Amino acid sequence: MSSKRPTTDDGFAVIVEALGGKPGVKKPEAPGVSARRFGSSALRVDGRIFAMVSHGRLVVKLPPQRVAELIGSGQGSAYDAGKSRPMKEWVSLGPGRHDSWVGLATEALDFVRGQHRPSA
Repeated sequence: MSSKRPTTDDGFAVIVEALGGKPGVKKPEAPGVSARRFGSSALRVDGRIFAMVSHGRLVVKLPPQRVAELIGSGQGSAYDAGKSRPMKEWVSLGPGRHDSWVGLATEALDFVRGQHRPSA
C-alpha cells in the first residue's frame, strides 16, 4: 500500500471525473495543448469557469457569503488571481482538503450555472 499523499492534480482529476459529464460542462484541455492560456486547465459550465487549479491549490467560484464562511473557518483562503486584491466570489483551497473538493466544486457548478441562466 502506498503512503503517497494525493496531489492537487489528483484531487482535481477526481472533480473532472465526477462533474465533467454533466450537461453544459466542458472538461479542461489536454495537458500541453494550450498550457499558457488562462483557463485552459479549468472546468467550465456554459463557457464560464467554476473550478480550476492555480499555484497548487483548487480554486472555485462561490457566492461571496460562502467564500467568507470557508475563509473564516480556515478551510480556504482568499484568491486574488495575482492582482493583489481578493476576488469576492473565489476561494482557494489547499491540497489537504481533498475530502470536501467534489462537494465544493458541485456547489460552484450550481452557483455559476444559476448566475447565467436566461431570465424568464
